[in-house]
Amino acid sequence: MLLAAVVFVYARITPAQNKRSKPARPPTELAKLREEFIKATKDYKTSLTKLLSLYERDVTVARERLAQSQKLYSEGLISKNQLTEYEAALKDSTDKVSEAQRQMANADTQIASALLEAQAEAQLAKTPLRRGALVRTTSYIRYGGAAGWNLTDAWKIQRFFMNSFRRQLPVAVFGQGAIHDRWRLDHRNAIDVSLHPDHPEGQALMNYLRANGIPFLAFRSAIPGAATGPHIHIGKPSGRF
Repeated sequence: MLLAAVVFVYARITPAQNKRSKPARPPTELAKLREEFIKATKDYKTSLTKLLSLYERDVTVARERLAQSQKLYSEGLISKNQLTEYEAALKDSTDKVSEAQRQMANADTQIASALLEAQAEAQLAKTPLRRGALVRTTSYIRYGGAAGWNLTDAWKIQRFFMNSFRRQLPVAVFGQGAIHDRWRLDHRNAIDVSLHPDHPEGQALMNYLRANGIPFLAFRSAIPGAATGPHIHIGKPSGRF
């Protein structure tokens, strides 16, 4: 009855009322990239499902062969080396099953992260980040910064890292890079550092940046059109051009 009522009310909407409804906004380039990423990940998971079925069949066969070989070995009909080969074959098959299951779980995580990121992005668009504010989502940590930032000050960060960890700051991209040109991101006044934000060195770097009012974006995973993988982006978010 409820469904029929909804259909009836919808049917009563006049063309004039339809015209007054707001047209849907065209998807942004980032939204399109995210949709393509989700589709590709789902396709990949489908192929893994088929592959997993084959691997599980191989495990069944390898387990049966091992049981037979153990019986033959106990009767002295095959050597220890032959038995070891059947044991290795079973292990190899079970390892393939485990790896396929891991990759399927990872695909689910990537899809979930992309969907959560879209929700977070929509929320952030409604509430601009205040100066000095910190925002955390499942995929990234963003700090608005409380002071000015310029690429010429990068040496201070490099000195801090060297003094703290006795090694060079693992800079992936200093200023504009080829990937930023391809994604049409203005990265001229930023640095990408190859550190995971949840690891000790990444935590130490973010604490230093916050203590000195330096803005940053720390990505925990790849985000289509924004990040190729976990890293810390030092500087303001890269605008599109």
